[in-house]
Amino acid sequence: MKFRIAIIRFSSGSLLMASKRLQKELKDLEKDPPLSCSAGPVGEDMFHWQATIMGPTDSPFAGGVFLVNIHFPPDYPFWPPRISFLTKVYHPNINSNGNICLDILKEQWSPILTISKVLLLMCSLLTDPNLDDPLVPEIAQIYKNDRVKYETTARSWTQKYAMS
Repeated sequence: MKFRIAIIRFSSGSLLMASKRLQKELKDLEKDPPLSCSAGPVGEDMFHWQATIMGPTDSPFAGGVFLVNIHFPPDYPFWPPRISFLTKVYHPNINSNGNICLDILKEQWSPILTISKVLLLMCSLLTDPNLDDPLVPEIAQIYKNDRVKYETTARSWTQKYAMS
């Protein structure tokens, strides 16, 4: 019989700190919600949130409502949340599993970032893909070489998956 040993990198103190930080962020979101985004806990679990991002008007995602899953680690804000789109999106930086290639969710994460700022940066990413670091290189190539085809396909996916 094999046993796995897990190293837990957090203490009850960091868990309490993360919980307090998330409660503050939730209160701030309710008091001053960012344009075109909303977010909050799923049920009673402060470490699992769902967010809604409205497709930016100046993009092929206009009119779409995109659902996003957010899992906060126990040592948040010192480690970034795990974020993925639940709604399918045709985009160079978002793959078919909803994973997002966004540097602030990896090596550029900083504890001063809030989920509100992250959601706004995700809205910005929809409008302005990062073609230097695509998660789906094929879509990045289409974006570079045939913008009309990219926008037509992105608009079609938005109508199919984000406007139901």
